[in-house]
Amino acid sequence: MSAKTESIEVDGDTATVLKERAAERGVSVAQVVAELVPLAVDDAALAELDRRWAAIERGEPTVAHAEVERWLKSWGTADFRPWSGR
Repeated sequence: MSAKTESIEVDGDTATVLKERAAERGVSVAQVVAELVPLAVDDAALAELDRRWAAIERGEPTVAHAEVERWLKSWGTADFRPWSGR
């Protein structure tokens, strides 16, 4: 017996990336998506994102793109520090 399937529309770029990731890992696109879902559906994480977005909408200060970019580029280097320790 086969599993019931559904079709979900995504833009072409997203479809290409999903197909590439699946091919790289030797799995189906459905498996790649299924593995991503728990990352996106965590209630605590979503609540934190909502809280942060509300702060942005209120005009509270944010971190400059250049600062975030410098921090991301430090990943995997001896200069890396956790965000809170930057």
